[in-house]
Amino acid sequence: MTKLKILYAASEVAPFVKTGGLADVAYSLPKALRKIGIDVRVILPKYSQIPEEIKNKMKFITKFDVPVGQKNEYCGILHLEYEGVPYYFIDNEYYFKRDGLYGYYDDGERFTFLNRAILESIRHIDFNPDIIHCNDWHTAMVSVLLNAHYRWDHKYSDIKTVFTIHNLKYQGIFPQEVLTGLLNLGMEYFNPEALEFYGNINFMKGGINYSDAVTTVSKTYAKEIQTPEYGQQLDGLLRKLNYKLCGILNGIDYEMYNPKKDKEIYVKYSVDSIDKKVENKLKLQKELGLPRRKDVPVIGMVSRLAHMKGIDLLIQVLDEILALDVQLVILGTGEPYYESILREYSHRYPDKLSANILFNNTLAKKIYAASDMFLMPSLFEPCGLGQMISLRYGTLPIVRETGGLNDTVQPYNEFTDEGNGFSFTNYNAYDMLYTIKRAVKFYDDKKAWNKLVKRAMEGDYSWKNSAKEYEKLYKQLTIYN
Repeated sequence: MTKLKILYAASEVAPFVKTGGLADVAYSLPKALRKIGIDVRVILPKYSQIPEEIKNKMKFITKFDVPVGQKNEYCGILHLEYEGVPYYFIDNEYYFKRDGLYGYYDDGERFTFLNRAILESIRHIDFNPDIIHCNDWHTAMVSVLLNAHYRWDHKYSDIKTVFTIHNLKYQGIFPQEVLTGLLNLGMEYFNPEALEFYGNINFMKGGINYSDAVTTVSKTYAKEIQTPEYGQQLDGLLRKLNYKLCGILNGIDYEMYNPKKDKEIYVKYSVDSIDKKVENKLKLQKELGLPRRKDVPVIGMVSRLAHMKGIDLLIQVLDEILALDVQLVILGTGEPYYESILREYSHRYPDKLSANILFNNTLAKKIYAASDMFLMPSLFEPCGLGQMISLRYGTLPIVRETGGLNDTVQPYNEFTDEGNGFSFTNYNAYDMLYTIKRAVKFYDDKKAWNKLVKRAMEGDYSWKNSAKEYEKLYKQLTIYN
């Protein structure tokens, strides 16, 4: 049988370049899809931030011009196979040789170029996809441009599009002039049924309107974004088009996150040697200058220090949390206000709180392995990876019931002996504090706690199930049904 052919388009992919969770998904999902026999290839910009040793392995394939408004811009395509996945890199130094990835005055032009280049590349690479799978606003206009400029060409006539929303908050909103001046689209697209958004144009809205299927990164988030509270002014559109919207939960990379083989943690362990986990705790306590105590529950937190991550809830009841017999270890950077408060608290409670205001992937892994509990009190969380990583490492999550946190963490019920963590519903600091106290209470019941840890580690949080759901969706859209 002919293989499904997917061109997976993303603005960032780990380990080449990363600013957030999109890069992790764009690295892990294509690998999982190839394992089940789908010919998926990834296309992304060739940013200057990509390490030189990786750039040196790329092979130049071809070059061509890409129409952007009245101009034709140079585009080179380079190829690299990495961990069994073929990658195409879009080269244009004017657009992508910059200090950062996003936030430039000409982002509308830069990402217009990227979307056109993705489509133009199909004429020049030896790969004709059945589906182009686009991600977030940066590649959302592929679906619009495909319909407007390429459908007449037999090479493109049968291509379907899938658009995944990783975070609805960032939409790619630009002035009306981008529509005709750069995208070469007529004014018929400047209406609320197409791209118009409060006097501007909205790339993400284009992706939602014109793609054949829209997915987001958890079933709960797919429901939440259809409400005014989470819909970021697109909830009406998403309710209207909910027949083509579904939630498919992200997974985590089981090769990258495996306590049995992880070289970055202090002591390796598995579900069959859970007793070794405590050695990680003692070594982390020593490294961070906390009192070395086996019996004290360590609550870990690896997070961006931002309002959406629930840091204000934490600060509101931090004195009460630290009055408990616990140690709290925080790793992350973010808003200066939160950073300074956490630094101040760590000076006030040197034996209780270690605030590490930095990003360090190795320390993050050590915290996942060494902690007993992992706190994620997010205001909203489309999917969340931290709770899945912590479950994989036998560290029980304490989460707010939103987005992917709601889909992956089942609250512990001591009467039915069900659940794999602890959760609270309302975005309220005292509800969170009550849930932390409840988790600490069960920590003292070693028999119940060890059973919970074992259950957490035995759960499947890999990409395997998600990859099968994407395969089912792809087949529904194509002739391979």
